[in-house]
Amino acid sequence: MSGSVKEPEQAWTVECAPGAFPLLGHGIALFRRPLAFLNSLPARGDLVEVRLGPQRAWVVCHPELVHRMLLDAQTFDKGGTLYDRLRSLMGDGVVTCPHDRHRRQRRLLQPAFRPSSVAGHADLMGEEAASVAATWRAGQEVDVSAAMMTVTARVMSRVLFSDSLDAATHAEVRRCLADVVRGLFLRTIVPVDAVFAFPAPANRRYRRATDRLHAIVAAAVAERRRGAHRDDLLGTLLAAASDEDGAVTDREVHDQLITLLLTGVETTALCLASAFSLLGRDPEAEGRLHAELDTVLADGRRPGPGDLPRLDYTRAVVTETLRHSPPGWLFTRVTTRDTELAGRRIPRGTTVLYSPYLLHHDPASFPDPERFLPDRWLPGGTAAARDHALVPFAAGSRKCLGDGFAMTEATLALAAIAARWRLAHRPGTSRDTRPAVTLGPRTLRMTCEPRTRERVGTTHRTTIRVPHSRTAGETGVDDA
Repeated sequence: MSGSVKEPEQAWTVECAPGAFPLLGHGIALFRRPLAFLNSLPARGDLVEVRLGPQRAWVVCHPELVHRMLLDAQTFDKGGTLYDRLRSLMGDGVVTCPHDRHRRQRRLLQPAFRPSSVAGHADLMGEEAASVAATWRAGQEVDVSAAMMTVTARVMSRVLFSDSLDAATHAEVRRCLADVVRGLFLRTIVPVDAVFAFPAPANRRYRRATDRLHAIVAAAVAERRRGAHRDDLLGTLLAAASDEDGAVTDREVHDQLITLLLTGVETTALCLASAFSLLGRDPEAEGRLHAELDTVLADGRRPGPGDLPRLDYTRAVVTETLRHSPPGWLFTRVTTRDTELAGRRIPRGTTVLYSPYLLHHDPASFPDPERFLPDRWLPGGTAAARDHALVPFAAGSRKCLGDGFAMTEATLALAAIAARWRLAHRPGTSRDTRPAVTLGPRTLRMTCEPRTRERVGTTHRTTIRVPHSRTAGETGVDDA
């Protein structure tokens, strides 16, 4: 990224008034209008105090302060209501474990996410995306959100378990993930356990979904123990668990698989759904993407690892989607000692929040932040006006282990599908996206419009068959 600004010399700390909901504090605003609430905070200062239920917390609004915090993972450890809830679901895996246990866990999993290993999975990424797209028909209305979950669930399942999960189990995993994600957000912003003890339908759905996910993983592990070794991540974990030093326990094997299944499926699926939604409202960006794909994949084949260096605009679309609509939009840390941030004393045990969405939509870092502009990320583009402003995968020692994997998967899946289809919005649907614990469209329905190529001389001309006309004002996102 280019350019930088002097970091803030003082944090203008302002306590926002909780209004008419003293018990929930700002949790009600965060629940009702979360993105607008977050975007209002930088005007109040670089470090803003809020109240979430009975707890007080600080929201870090300046990228340099966020970067400083993320680089000091020992002081600003993973914690707070979000990670408390995630630990009850994922156990003590690489995403949720405290700082003092993180390095060993990361070293255990790192080989599976090295560039050479990611390249070895690239063919199956393109294969699974092309396989899903091959089932569509011209004029068909497709649940894009569910389709992208199918793609990423199949990819992650093959990486974790080879072919251990059948089609029915894949579908059940997708349904369980949807129920879990819906339930987690409310449990994050309302840190009162009693609310979730009632046998309400939503609480029962959440408990059933978490129980089934754990049961599916436990069954896959048990089946593998009875069978032959396979060269997948489950095989790697079981081999580590069988070592004489006993450094990896059976419980840790289970927790790591649950963690990777949850984090590796939904976030990339939401990124892809958001990308198609944004492209559907931007004919210019969509046209440039199609032109690149018609050049790189001129023979009609699906994309593979060798195509990645030439898919510059495709990758820029993915990066701009992560800026505009980051699936991970709100995170918490808890201080492990008394510390200082922007001139403010922060006592031990304080909850500190940061939001990639807030940072990515600050006009001081990204001019015209609401616009979808993939050109920002091309050579010579504007990128960010301030350093450290783009943090879709965090930073420091707790930076997402699978960032390279996710970028490769999203780029190849987007290329495989967009090379064959244009996805058009249905008329009259809403553009609003309401986040849960992650951000992105969860019931996005779009219409398939086939793309055909006609050879003209030595070039290709792309045409789009449109079942019926649409105007820009009639398009939108359908999101529940």
